[in-house]
Amino acid sequence: MNEEVTQEEKKWFGTLLSYAKGSGGRLGTSVVFSMISLIAGLIPYYCVYRILERYIAGNLDKAYVLNFSIAAVCFYLLKVVCFGISTGISHYVAFNVLEGLRCKVADVFLKAPLGEVYAHSIGEIKGVIVDKIEDIEPPLAHVVPEGAGHILLPIVCFIALVMVDIRVALAALLALPLGLVFMALTFKLSGKNMTKYQEANARMSSMIVEYVEGIEVIKAFGKAGVSYEKFAGAIKNYRDFVIEWLESTWVTMKLAFAFMPATLLGVVPVSVLLVGKGSMTVSEMALSVMLAMSMVISMAKIEIFSNGLRQMQYTVLEIQKLLKINSLGEPEKEVLPKNYSIELKDVHFTYDESEGEVLHGIDLNMEEGSFTALVGPSGGGKSTVAKLIARFWDVSSGSIRIGGVDIKDLKVTSLADIVSFVTQDNFLFSRSIMENIRLGKPDATDEEVIQAAKDACADEFIRKLPDGYDTSAGEAGKRLSGGERQRIAIARMMLKNAPIVILDEATAFTDPENETKLQESIANLTRGKTLLVIAHRLSTIKNADRIVVLNDGRIAAQGKQEELMESSPLYNRMWQAHIGARNWAAGNVKEA
Repeated sequence: MNEEVTQEEKKWFGTLLSYAKGSGGRLGTSVVFSMISLIAGLIPYYCVYRILERYIAGNLDKAYVLNFSIAAVCFYLLKVVCFGISTGISHYVAFNVLEGLRCKVADVFLKAPLGEVYAHSIGEIKGVIVDKIEDIEPPLAHVVPEGAGHILLPIVCFIALVMVDIRVALAALLALPLGLVFMALTFKLSGKNMTKYQEANARMSSMIVEYVEGIEVIKAFGKAGVSYEKFAGAIKNYRDFVIEWLESTWVTMKLAFAFMPATLLGVVPVSVLLVGKGSMTVSEMALSVMLAMSMVISMAKIEIFSNGLRQMQYTVLEIQKLLKINSLGEPEKEVLPKNYSIELKDVHFTYDESEGEVLHGIDLNMEEGSFTALVGPSGGGKSTVAKLIARFWDVSSGSIRIGGVDIKDLKVTSLADIVSFVTQDNFLFSRSIMENIRLGKPDATDEEVIQAAKDACADEFIRKLPDGYDTSAGEAGKRLSGGERQRIAIARMMLKNAPIVILDEATAFTDPENETKLQESIANLTRGKTLLVIAHRLSTIKNADRIVVLNDGRIAAQGKQEELMESSPLYNRMWQAHIGARNWAAGNVKEA
């Protein structure tokens, strides 16, 4: 296991570039231009040296100064242009990598069972997709190309110093070993806390998201609420941890920053000493100091970049762990169903092994074009059955077939094309109402979208919105009421026009005025389709071809309305309770 991790750590940068969508090779070009830029930046120092040398010798003329001044300006411009080209290319590569990573993470979550997705908090997922992947951009766009140049520059400067005087060159390295020792100590101390830092950051992000999503409840109950306490505690713990971490590396980090680039500590006194002895000219001393100063800048940059590179490595390895979550298996060769009947055979399912089974051997057949209703007490397994058919999870044992084909032999996208799923908790994107409905059929015309809205009894309220169909639904559709969101979700389902339709209490929030019309629209538009409805309002499914009563993860009874009223005490009690509730509500309305 340790060998696998080590190998993964060694090839992390290659893994990162694999998400560059074919543009990773350009990073090498960026490095080359960065090196040219930094080397070109040394030539003006040489020009100054030549002018100073002539000045000291007393034979300086205007033409000589002009020629070397023009050369200095030209090489400086070359430095600027090459640096611009280098950073332009590196940023292009970096943002391609970011796009590739984000698309890959989104694709992994799309193909993963919901249980795997729910195992990660919203804050953690947001932290990875938005923050951590974004944090890769500065090191990738700057550290890699510029870092390569800044590694080369001190080498070139050292060689140049050797050519001037080897004693000065060696003097430039006097403080380097000490600086490297302190840098290594800093990395060692920092490395122990990097994983803890990532975890603390993820916890804080998760708590922030939870706090914002629950702000309505927190406002109602005040700061004493558990969510606020968790929110404040997560931020405080993060602050305390970061301060403690910085304190542990403060001394070694500052000493590393002090000694690593301290080339002048040796160059200046040694150069002065050599000039005093007549072993070096003043102009050579000036050139040595300028070269040493170039080394200072590069050594300081290397320190900063090395930390950015390590941060990028940790981030990439963490993202890699996320990308390895289990996904729903897909067949190499797809088998398409011959029809749209649904068969559940001895289906068992467990969300969590420690909590035990949720479904215990479900056997159920739904003929193509039939209307099947699932009813029963809360927690009986109705929504679980529906979600297993849509393959949000895979069954623990048994099988689910559509048209005689196991849904595991269908690609996830193919299954999504033939199944429409509408729940009572409908999520809308922060896009226009038009685009939220068009999600059901991306190539639909505006007229088709509007017709679907009319069929879902949504056209009237949409047109009353400030911008009509162009009105934004707001984040998660929060600008709309529950009933309005539900009707838009139903419009989306109607526009998709899939052969299998699953409605999980799809009209729960619909007002009584529109419910009858909506039920009629759904009945008309689902005629001929395989329809599965989960309902608590039993009056809405009394005409179903088959009503299946689920209780405690088992089928307690099934049949038509009349049959169940006689053969199933549980269904009879549920029906009487439903009728009683309706009469009670009607009585209250009359009294009002």
